[in-house]
Amino acid sequence: MQNKTSSPRVVIIGAGFGGLAAALKLAREPVEIVIIDRQNYHLFQPLLYQVATAALSPADIAAPIRSIVRKFDNVSVLLDTVTDVQRNHRQVKTLGGRRIEYDYLIIATGATHNYFGRDEWQQFAPGLKRIEDATDLRRRILLAFEQAEIEEDAERRAALMTFVIVGAGPTGVEMAGAVAELTRHTLARDFRRIRTEHARILLVDNGDRIMRSFPQSLSDKAHRSLESMGVELILNTNVDDIERDCIRIGTDRIPSRTVVWSAGIKASPAGQWLAAETDRAGRVTVDASLLLPNDERIYVIGDACAHLNPDGQATPGLAPAAKQQGQYVARDLKARLHHKARPAPFQYRDRGQLATIGRHSAICDFGRWRLSGYLGWWLWGIAHIYFLISFRNRLLVAANWLWSYVTFGRGIRLITGDVQPDPAPGRQADARSSQRNDADRSAAVGPSN
Repeated sequence: MQNKTSSPRVVIIGAGFGGLAAALKLAREPVEIVIIDRQNYHLFQPLLYQVATAALSPADIAAPIRSIVRKFDNVSVLLDTVTDVQRNHRQVKTLGGRRIEYDYLIIATGATHNYFGRDEWQQFAPGLKRIEDATDLRRRILLAFEQAEIEEDAERRAALMTFVIVGAGPTGVEMAGAVAELTRHTLARDFRRIRTEHARILLVDNGDRIMRSFPQSLSDKAHRSLESMGVELILNTNVDDIERDCIRIGTDRIPSRTVVWSAGIKASPAGQWLAAETDRAGRVTVDASLLLPNDERIYVIGDACAHLNPDGQATPGLAPAAKQQGQYVARDLKARLHHKARPAPFQYRDRGQLATIGRHSAICDFGRWRLSGYLGWWLWGIAHIYFLISFRNRLLVAANWLWSYVTFGRGIRLITGDVQPDPAPGRQADARSSQRNDADRSAAVGPSN
């Protein structure tokens, strides 16, 4: 893809919060914008756990990128995966074999799960970053109860009804609370042989408290709220191993068929593309204006960058921070294009943190002002509806939450794909023996005419 216009071309890799914020703020400027993403939608990740726990549909928290930018003639969208950046030639290489030239490049590729050198755990303990992750987890959770309903062995039934969430940050806490609500309320009258409210939910973390980014007082309130919902908290403990049917924590072996990973993230391969300096999580070190050092044409934002504010504090890997960085980069580029004074170095403005623990329970930290409980829960809901990308999504989410609030129901309880339960270990040998016997009988009889 060659630059056929006289306008500067701005290539944006990633249509998350940061990339999309930059694109929308630059869209009315005399530039050509090319957005490259391997998905055709923008995802509101803070509510992804609600898809995983059957509260919302994927379409409620996602919107097609093309529909978001369709009114801007100077913005085009390319569905492809970036594999390299050739800085000397000012080109982006993609998996589809394209070479896209740029005048300015904004890298907003986000992050993925970090298993801290134990990537083999991923197949047994998936994380929650994509719609596919959420729908897979929803399938695992719902299928666990279906299998428990027909399971005769008490120990295997208990393992099916044991859910372990690793990592007690906002995602882990919200996931634990949502699973607790699902088992205690939504599914309680759906089954005949099992009592879903007796499901065991464990939240594991190596820290001394949950939600460490929040003040101690709010962390303690979240702790009590989870315990009141029946969630077991295991703190100051490392995970030693995760297998298909159990998780090992210290000397304890906990049988479980559903483990959710929310213990850490690592940046995309942007640092490798750029041959740039990175931190331990793989985030690219940037200067005060979010530019790659010694390259005035490349910005790195969001979870892909490691940035220090003027006060020396690191910018957190949060959606509001990525959005602020995207808007800042757009302002900086506009000033450069119009030969005006550039803005002061980027400074993240912390407008507060919010997290929900469950029905009528949330914590909100606005610095001097702190809320929790029922009022915090309403504020959390209003804020999340407001920040959804489209009016349609806001209406759908509000309607779903209202219905769930009144009825305790979750309507998106669909299991897709192969729903045949796995044979229990003792029955696998029986199944293989039966198959051999069938084969022997067929060989003895011979082919039919």
